Amino acid sequence: MNTKTALITGATSGIGKATATILAKNNYKVVLCGRREDRLLALQKELSQFTEVYILNFDVRDKKEVFDNINSLPAKFSQIDILINNAGNAHGLDPIQNGNLDDWDAMIDINVKGLLYVSKAVIPQMVERKSGHIINIGSTAAKEVYTNGNVYCATKHAVDALNQGMRMDLNPFGIRVGAIHPGMVETEFSEVRFKGDSERASNVYKGFKPLQPEDIADVIHFVVSRPYHVNIADLLVMGTAQASCTIVKRD
Repeated sequence: MNTKTALITGATSGIGKATATILAKNNYKVVLCGRREDRLLALQKELSQFTEVYILNFDVRDKKEVFDNINSLPAKFSQIDILINNAGNAHGLDPIQNGNLDDWDAMIDINVKGLLYVSKAVIPQMVERKSGHIINIGSTAAKEVYTNGNVYCATKHAVDALNQGMRMDLNPFGIRVGAIHPGMVETEFSEVRFKGDSERASNVYKGFKPLQPEDIADVIHFVVSRPYHVNIADLLVMGTAQASCTIVKRD
């Protein structure tokens, strides 16, 4: 029976929720992290039929909350074998000269600093044990820049660089580090980017079949279930209709 524990940030929706579900169904213990407590409680109830589940209600942008929550884990959940840095967001789609400073702060604070805070809270125990696995969720925007993507693309390029740096720094301790870079996935991503404009958000996915959260979750499960000598270091995943950030075959 699987005895590993996975901590997943951004677990209340999209890729994070789908990943928590597939890992729970495969007997991983899961620590669900997110800002929306009602969703955390509902997911905990749903997944408890498969495995042991613990929830941590915090915002990755808040350094104190991150460390206080992760350090508060009970003994049964305190050994994190797998860290999935999934929390992230995009805000706005404006040219740089019209960019909203609050949007910029939100993307940098969550996508970059939040990833660093959570990693810093978990990595020392992995170093001490000389084992562990870190999955950083990037984006096709980590590999190319597109018009009006400026700051969002910059944050995902930072995730790509941090993933490489982590892999190098943690190599002496036998810790696996890898990134998964999804293309267009049908989640709440676009609704957040367009500040609740659901019609504009839905147009992003019209005329083709985008990836679903479960597609990426399936890839994550494959990656973390490889034999320990196998590390999938960098993986780009797009739907068949998508060739790049900006090239999509639509009907």
